Amino acid sequence: MAVDGLFLHMIKHELSAFAVGSKIDKIYLPTKYELVLGLRSRTGAKKLFVSVGGNAPRINFTESVPENPAKPPMLCMLLRKLLTGAVITGIRQQGLDRILFIDLNGSTEIGDRVGYTLVIEIMAQYSNCILLDADGVIIDSLKRVDAAKSSFREVLPQRPYCLPPSQDKLNLLESSDEDIVSRIRSFPQKDLSGALLNTLSGFSPLLSKEFAYRVCLGDRAVETLGNMHFERLLKELSALRKILETGISDPCYLTDGSGELLAFSFLPLTYMANSAKLCRCASLSALLDVFYIEREKKQRARAQAEDLFRTVQTLLDRTAKKVNVRRAELPDEAEIEEKRVCAELINVHIAFLPKGVAEYEIENYYDENRIKKIKASPELSPQKNAQKYYKEYKKAQTAKKVLAEQIENGLAELSYLQTVQDELSRAETFAEISEIREELRQTGFVKHTNQQKNKKPAALPPLEFRSPGGFRVLVGRNNLQNDRLSLKTAAKTDLWFHVHKAPGSHVVLCTEGETPPDEDCEYAAGLAVWFSSVRESGRAEVDYTQIKNLKKPPASNPGFVIYHVYKTVYASVVKPKT
Repeated sequence: MAVDGLFLHMIKHELSAFAVGSKIDKIYLPTKYELVLGLRSRTGAKKLFVSVGGNAPRINFTESVPENPAKPPMLCMLLRKLLTGAVITGIRQQGLDRILFIDLNGSTEIGDRVGYTLVIEIMAQYSNCILLDADGVIIDSLKRVDAAKSSFREVLPQRPYCLPPSQDKLNLLESSDEDIVSRIRSFPQKDLSGALLNTLSGFSPLLSKEFAYRVCLGDRAVETLGNMHFERLLKELSALRKILETGISDPCYLTDGSGELLAFSFLPLTYMANSAKLCRCASLSALLDVFYIEREKKQRARAQAEDLFRTVQTLLDRTAKKVNVRRAELPDEAEIEEKRVCAELINVHIAFLPKGVAEYEIENYYDENRIKKIKASPELSPQKNAQKYYKEYKKAQTAKKVLAEQIENGLAELSYLQTVQDELSRAETFAEISEIREELRQTGFVKHTNQQKNKKPAALPPLEFRSPGGFRVLVGRNNLQNDRLSLKTAAKTDLWFHVHKAPGSHVVLCTEGETPPDEDCEYAAGLAVWFSSVRESGRAEVDYTQIKNLKKPPASNPGFVIYHVYKTVYASVVKPKT
């Protein structure tokens, strides 16, 4: 479900009621495709959110402002320079298309008044936010479009702004009933929903299906419709026309049986009444927040951590390759032992062995005195050949020991990097990602830059929840925090939970010296499953023990602890309430 032209028309009324006459006092660019304008008027303050990302382009007032980067991008600085203090004088829509124009009255550095226009184009992956000067020339945009991307319409600084290609559709607010019916009848083979979609500007597939259902209680080909159906259609379109003119909406959304969000609209959706639940919101802005905000938290965090995901995956691939190479280089135990036996047999029979031969034939007392043929270097004496075998034996033993240590260290690195990958997949804020980045710097996997050497992110507190019995449950967000939580913050008698042999967060049930009921322990174990790499399985084994039983080996990676006294339970995942 996306914002269509009719929804944009309705939210324009909602935005205009507060925004027109208000002043812009703050400007942020949380990501390269998101813009937040802090508006202030005599009646209060609101934040206008604009997203032109391909997944969920929209414009609305929001209560949940995305986290801002530590350093504002250049475009943000330009917008602040030009638009801070500007007054919104009007909000216009291009017909019923998905384009809004926000007219602004700003001022230059010397105080001269100057006009700007912010163009919001809500068109799926082609969405954009473009700033124009008073002459309609582009100053800059969130997305720049050159000739390589579009031969019809470039969106670049100093180029005149031109509208996207128009569609040959009718405007419901300007067209007569006769014109609408005539156009719909020109698509006899199409279903009514498809004919509506091709006839009326601003209609989305969802809204077309809704009106087809209201008319036909389903969807039928236009050629099968009678006069009664067209009368009902015109009646429904007349009611819709009044809603668009008055701006009085009934914001609602649909969910399935599991609470999954399905669709939203500015009017009640009835065509899915038998399979979905209808929920209402106080405003269209609140409706968009409900529908998108949680989903975008993860998408935004993943976008901010995209370079870290690549880095960690590269490190995982490289480390796994090193481990496999070391395993391939590991000398065979039988081959090592063979060199020792050869050296020993040569030494035992050294007095009877001839010089200058390429092979010795010696009785092997390890194999019932059978004759064993041992290769020799003719230029070396038997004593030197024995020393050569001993040297190769010791070299192979040393290589085996070194390679075994390298393989063990490599496996430990793999295990650690898998925990980092897991915590990255669950990070939801820029601060959490910054802590993970700092963790990788401290462990040497990511290099410090000159700008970062003196900058360390403030330590975040662990996530905190309450068990059914009222006990505090703390959850580490990353490996550094896991160490602080389990080794410094928690009391010796608190209970510690972690999924069995899988990456996950440390979970601590703060007992305050009491013995918590089984229900609270099950809750903490369920959280350990939720905050782990096996969350999707629904159930998993969870180890738990008292904090006093945890030990951290010297020089081990962050988040790694060992324990020998513990119990294991099979726990069902518990999704925490936010």
